[in-house]
Amino acid sequence: MAEQQSDEEKRFSKELIGKTVVSKTGKRFGEVGDIVFETRSGELIHLVLTNPSPNAERLELERNKQGEMLVPFSAVIAMGDYMVVAEEDII
Repeated sequence: MAEQQSDEEKRFSKELIGKTVVSKTGKRFGEVGDIVFETRSGELIHLVLTNPSPNAERLELERNKQGEMLVPFSAVIAMGDYMVVAEEDII
């Protein structure tokens, strides 16, 4: 059973990679390059942005050791064709 859940989680996270990250108002921030999660609980912590747009640059987002921008997963309000984030929850 645990094995099956693990496969589902992997598939889910792979589906998020490459999705465009936008605000509720349609501002484009970049794409999901990777996902940071808590290994014990599996809780999603951050989306790692690739190809950050000027909108993302203006937000002064937290960065990882590689200098990549991190969007808190708690700011995500919808997932579909795009990852929609609440801009007010990022800052």
